Amino acid sequence: MLLQLGQLLSNAGTQSTSIAYPLLVLAVTHSATQAGVVAFARALPAVLFALPAGVAADRWNRKWLMIAADGVRVVAMGGLVVAISLHGVSFGVIAIVAFVEGSGAALFGAAQAGALRAVVPISQLPAAAGVQTGRQAVVRLGGPPLGGALFGLARTLPFAVDAVSYAFSTLSLLAMRTPFQAARQPDGSSLRARVAEGFRFLWGQPFLRTCAFLFGLTNFIGPGVLLAVVIIGKRQGLSGGAIGALVAAFGACLLLGSIVSPVVRRLLPVRAVLVLELWTWLGCAAFLIWPNVYVLAAGILPAAVAIPSTDSVVHGYRIAMTPDRLLGRSESVRSTISLLIAPLGPLTAGVLLGAVSARATVAVFAAAALVLALWGTLSPSIRAAPSLDQLAGVDE
Repeated sequence: MLLQLGQLLSNAGTQSTSIAYPLLVLAVTHSATQAGVVAFARALPAVLFALPAGVAADRWNRKWLMIAADGVRVVAMGGLVVAISLHGVSFGVIAIVAFVEGSGAALFGAAQAGALRAVVPISQLPAAAGVQTGRQAVVRLGGPPLGGALFGLARTLPFAVDAVSYAFSTLSLLAMRTPFQAARQPDGSSLRARVAEGFRFLWGQPFLRTCAFLFGLTNFIGPGVLLAVVIIGKRQGLSGGAIGALVAAFGACLLLGSIVSPVVRRLLPVRAVLVLELWTWLGCAAFLIWPNVYVLAAGILPAAVAIPSTDSVVHGYRIAMTPDRLLGRSESVRSTISLLIAPLGPLTAGVLLGAVSARATVAVFAAAALVLALWGTLSPSIRAAPSLDQLAGVDE
């Protein structure tokens, strides 16, 4: 409960600034391309620092690493609030703060899987992963309209709220007494050898390896299309609150998906769960027929409903089957693979929207969705996906 409550508040602050960042950049620079660059800067550390963060999570105390990551983000958000208040904020400052915040998130995320494994029985990890997705859905539902509304009142407010949310996350971690890692033996091997060990484990699991690539590439589509919703909505005359509401609709469908996820896991085999999400991303192609921002937002809602079921299967299975001593490194390798292209999604959306039509921009993302759907449907590893019943035999 402490872990979920702290992350609920922290994620709410993060989601409010996911809208506030592009709105701030557009207010300062009036440039869609620069809004995409800031989104890119915020997402890039997940790729750059995933591997060293994973090694750190397997070597040092995971709880204190998470607390340090929260502290860095409190300082970054506080500095941005001061800069905006003094009318000294520039595009460069915004990009730097976004990068620092993303760096803190990379360190925090590498240790978080160990925290979840420490407080949840292994056989219940798929359900716990589904709960995490539901929590994220709640903040996606409330965070964007909150961020848009707060930005409308004052440019500093969403960033101040984000700073406070990280402080609450720190307090929740300090209140937890459960160790976030098993007893460890001293390891004198090199950084390269430690990373390689985690890579070998993940690479030796065909299902996990394929999912890392396949769903990592969907992270190019989702963030890119959501940024397109913000920019296209702004161009079509929507207010900050209205744009936040459109993005929040995605969060509402994530919440709905998390509610029905247990039923989906009981009724459908793993392969059907995974392939279903891949095909739903093609909904964004409706914008090519009717280029209205409401149509674009509605087109990706089926994917939002499907995502929680996919997450519960893939994340739960991966965390359950990975030894504790390798969990940070295995997660970091998976993050590097799956998120390698993710920062390019918002960057591509911003650059294309600044250079070509909105319809042409969305066509790029629709084509990517079609390629991934065909890949997942034809993949032998997905076709031979393991049953979740295998988790019952895992030694806790």
